[in-house]
Amino acid sequence: MARSLNGAALLFLLLVAAPADAQTAGRKFLRGLAGMTTAFLEVPGNMVAETRARGAAEGIPFGFAKGLGMIIPRVFVGVWEFLSAPFPAPPDFRPIIEPEFPWGYFESQPAKAPPPPPPPPPRHRPRSH
Repeated sequence: MARSLNGAALLFLLLVAAPADAQTAGRKFLRGLAGMTTAFLEVPGNMVAETRARGAAEGIPFGFAKGLGMIIPRVFVGVWEFLSAPFPAPPDFRPIIEPEFPWGYFESQPAKAPPPPPPPPPRHRPRSH
């Protein structure tokens, strides 16, 4: 009983302790869960995305085919992210598939991970004469 309470407390902390847009173990866990349970949204989502890019005549049939093809990868990536959530693989818990969540196709700007911070400027040492 105590072991399951510890696990539940740890999961709760992982899910609520980080900023909303940060890529964390909790977000990766939820991303995996969403990928496994809502992969069917790939079909209408790709239809929307391809219609925006190509127009309705090409976008609807091409998006339908592409969406069908993306269901299985979305599920497998969801399983991977769900099981590997505590580990930063890929680095910084970045998403493997874009958009990050299957419903991202329906947003005006698809949800994306924040860009990594820029590298620090190089340090210049004074030359000795």
